[in-house]
Amino acid sequence: MPALKDILYKVSLVSASGDMSREISEVVFDSRKVAEDSVFVAVRGTQADGHRFIPAAISDGATAIVCEELPLEMQENITYVAVRNSAEALSLMAINYYNNPASKLKLVGVTGTNGKTTVATLLYNLFSAMGFKSGLLSTVVNRIGAGEVEATHTTPDALSINKLLAQMVEEECTHCFMEVSSHALDQKRVYGIPFTGGIFTNITHDHLDYHQTFDHYIASKKLLFDNLPSDAFALTNVDDKRGRIMLQNTKAGKHTFALRSPAEFKAKMLSNSLQGLELDIDGKQAWFRLIGAFNAYNLLAVYAAAILL
Repeated sequence: MPALKDILYKVSLVSASGDMSREISEVVFDSRKVAEDSVFVAVRGTQADGHRFIPAAISDGATAIVCEELPLEMQENITYVAVRNSAEALSLMAINYYNNPASKLKLVGVTGTNGKTTVATLLYNLFSAMGFKSGLLSTVVNRIGAGEVEATHTTPDALSINKLLAQMVEEECTHCFMEVSSHALDQKRVYGIPFTGGIFTNITHDHLDYHQTFDHYIASKKLLFDNLPSDAFALTNVDDKRGRIMLQNTKAGKHTFALRSPAEFKAKMLSNSLQGLELDIDGKQAWFRLIGAFNAYNLLAVYAAAILL
């Protein structure tokens, strides 16, 4: 079993008390899943505050607690770690617990209001057809190679994401294509994950029940690009007027696609009927069984991402 101090690698600590070398059986943030010798991470969620469940977690066998606010009464033989942000800590701890699986894959995140599922799925199908053993994390289904895993959220929680990525590595996948929702970005579920590339499809006034303002929604999407490493690619639709905003301040290589605007990757619709789309993509004509201008954008994004990979 890994030591607590190793699982906390790169986590921003405020204070720590107790045995940091103790072995940890697993990382949990749901007190109902606590097992003997686990570390419980108290996360402030939209529905409940994990700090309320610290006593229950200890009672069920947790031997280490990671939280933003230390309890007033601390028990003996329990290790308490105060962190700046529990959600960020949970994501980094998940990465460490599963040995940073994303670093062993070419992981591409797709964000935007519409087109995420289509783009991620088409990339998975394309790379699988080209002979690359690939993974898919989407709203509809999660795939590890040819195998299927039920999907419950657009983007799973940090522990589930890294567990699935670790399974992909174990199954010798080389690529993974992943929908990344604004909720997941805002809630730090993919915080610290080293993406190979990020794709922005478009943005409309959606999910404002959660984000409250359109500016917050845009800022949440932009987090994917803000956190890309310098050797990654950032690919954006510049026909969407917010497309270029995604590229501001990113360290990644900046790339653009469009049907109407000047861009690095260009396409033109030659025909759009119930039979399908005929596109001119970078000077080459191709026929697709998908229909609609929105799918012309999706197909162009897939083409551009495949070239960049």
